[in-house]
Amino acid sequence: MAVRFFDGRTARAHEAGATVDGDALRILADGREIVWPVRDLDVEVEAGEARVSSRREPDARLVLPADEWRTLVGSRLDDRRRTRRRREMWLVGGLTGMAAAVVLFVTVGVPALSGPLARVTPVSMERRMGVNFEAQIGAVFPACEEPAAQAVLDRLGQRLAAGADSAFDIRVRAVDAPLVNAFALPGGAILVTDDLIRDAESPDELAAVIAHEVAHVEKRHVMQAVWRDLGAGMLLDLVVGGGTGAGQQAVLLGGQLTSLRHDRAAEMEADARGQALLRRAGLSSQGMAPFFARLSRAGGGGRLEEATEFINSHPASSRRERAAEAAGRPGAPALTEADWRTVRTACAAGSGGPIDRLRRRLGLGDDPALADQGDQVGPDRQGGRRP
Repeated sequence: MAVRFFDGRTARAHEAGATVDGDALRILADGREIVWPVRDLDVEVEAGEARVSSRREPDARLVLPADEWRTLVGSRLDDRRRTRRRREMWLVGGLTGMAAAVVLFVTVGVPALSGPLARVTPVSMERRMGVNFEAQIGAVFPACEEPAAQAVLDRLGQRLAAGADSAFDIRVRAVDAPLVNAFALPGGAILVTDDLIRDAESPDELAAVIAHEVAHVEKRHVMQAVWRDLGAGMLLDLVVGGGTGAGQQAVLLGGQLTSLRHDRAAEMEADARGQALLRRAGLSSQGMAPFFARLSRAGGGGRLEEATEFINSHPASSRRERAAEAAGRPGAPALTEADWRTVRTACAAGSGGPIDRLRRRLGLGDDPALADQGDQVGPDRQGGRRP
């Protein structure tokens, strides 16, 4: 079969002959034979013409009519295409399987391992991490400046921590933040917002919240949440390209208040352990149920909240209320009347609406033009993670 052959070194076309012998394409041009294995051929068909090249000599070309090329190779080209297609399918399948395995490990494996990993995490490492977290959050939610109130909270935290089996020093701090919230950080720091303190109707309710957070520290639920969210950061790194740790930073530092959530099992465990710590300290454990009762009413009621429980990170407040009420036991008040009044003054300088607080943090003082804007925002007790 007469064809044109370009050797890739000059632009001249050489008259050549071509045959297919077994799995090789043999080209005879200018008295020399060029042998290209069929498996190495690349074929482009355009305007009725086939241009054949070999990966061994990528600059050389064999040019002939497309129908003559099909006649020349017969079924060999179809077999080669099927082989290549199978290889590509195996490659795609393998890569898809690897990607699925990585996602499964990050979304299922890491959360499942987060508990054991948390328990073997060195205490010194968690303490260092806690210092970093506290500094990050403190830049947004500063600690309250009333030493007397802080001292009362610290004594209450120490009393509850005395019954806990924890290697960490429990430090309870009030922070100025426009949300009803309390959360434990790695290393033993427990932050309670001033709005939660004002929202509590008795010192026993406040003590129940703090005991709950002490239980999180004792059970190392905080470090467990960090490991779980580290997995989310790994997945985010895969999505954005990886290599920079941007996912981990986004999860761990960009959103501590949301990333330090605990799963429902951890919350129920902390509820039960918190009540046990209250009883061990000789304090009433009956303050937890009314606190959850108010959360349940704020969440739309028991049935509605329980129906949507599976999409929330926390158990339904109504369910927690019933469990707390059944386990509640009488005991001594968590604080004296005088200490309770002192705690209620925590962050008193930051009272008012969120606009008032923002104005003070920015050093704008009591500008009369902004004085009435805080109430227009509405109640500032609706955000944040539940204790």
